[in-house]
Amino acid sequence: MKAVVYHGPRNVSVDNVPDPKIEKPTDAIVRITSTNICGSDLHMYEGRTDFEPGNIFGHENLGEVVEVGSAVEKVKVGDMISAPFNVSCGHCSNCEHGLTNYCERANAPGIAGAAYGFADMGPWPGGQAEYLRVPWADFDCLRLPEDGREKQNDYVMCSDIFPTGWHATEMAGLMPGETCVIYGGGPVGLMAALSATLKSASKVFVVDRHPDRLKLAEEIGAIPIDRSKGDPAEQVKAQTGGIGADCGCECVGYQAHDVEGHEDNSATLNALVASVKFTGRIGCVGVYIPQDPGGPNDLAKQGKVPFDFGMHWFKGQAIGTGQCPVKRYNRNLRDLIHEGKCTPSWIVSHELPLEQAPEGYKNFDARAQGWTKVVLKPQMTA
Repeated sequence: MKAVVYHGPRNVSVDNVPDPKIEKPTDAIVRITSTNICGSDLHMYEGRTDFEPGNIFGHENLGEVVEVGSAVEKVKVGDMISAPFNVSCGHCSNCEHGLTNYCERANAPGIAGAAYGFADMGPWPGGQAEYLRVPWADFDCLRLPEDGREKQNDYVMCSDIFPTGWHATEMAGLMPGETCVIYGGGPVGLMAALSATLKSASKVFVVDRHPDRLKLAEEIGAIPIDRSKGDPAEQVKAQTGGIGADCGCECVGYQAHDVEGHEDNSATLNALVASVKFTGRIGCVGVYIPQDPGGPNDLAKQGKVPFDFGMHWFKGQAIGTGQCPVKRYNRNLRDLIHEGKCTPSWIVSHELPLEQAPEGYKNFDARAQGWTKVVLKPQMTA
């Protein structure tokens, strides 16, 4: 089959690789029809992780089941499914508590949590390919309704970024009628804005500096905050009676930049402390890693952040962090899409055949104007 293979920093190609096979009775093989390039793929693409050359990218995957193992009972050949980016067994201690983002069996011993095509997240090849092996298929596959093919650009968001955006607002404790500030207008930040809107937030602020992203936020009723035009915390306070937002979401991660354009892994975290009110809450789903050899300073290289903990403590704020347990939310989000309550595909800017993945990576990584979300279509001809 053809797949998007990593060869080193900013060097990917579409190569012929061995087809996946049923390895255990609980496996399924899925023919991928839609697979996204994710912002967190860019950390690996840029060489900022220990993602090994030869690995296949892709953790936002949707497609048709074409083969199942002998122990698979629920999932059938012909089903359209969305695969959570979390690879999870369903019956370890963490999975039984709904923490499928920290499955104890899907990664190496001593490491909780696994994902397709992701650095340090287990042995699972990614789905930016023609086919994907899904382990523990009855547990991990989210079966789609009859409009699964028609709305696949919506449903593919259920594999990661829609649940992740929702999770940010959950960790932030957003309640109806509250105000919410979101740092980062990329795909995850836009999904957090969509989630906050669906939860009836009274005001949703999206902080970014890219006009195309801010325009997309405005299209769903969020208030764009252009950080290039002044201190975003002061802009938020000016629209919240001077007290700040009730809660906030960090949707950028460790490669955040300050207003001068210099990389600063503390930039968005400290801006949130300033933007959120006393006793407010923060949900952080942006990726932070234990070591970052490519970091701009010694502290960043150790995966450490100069966090404004004094003000955070003084304001009595709470913060939640970590990857999203996709299965906690994906069924309900699927149903919102099916019933026409939301259309997360509004962020999609480009649909490309798999062969054009290198172009997609190059432009998305460069934050090229208009490249807000790329969906790869392995069945599409160039």
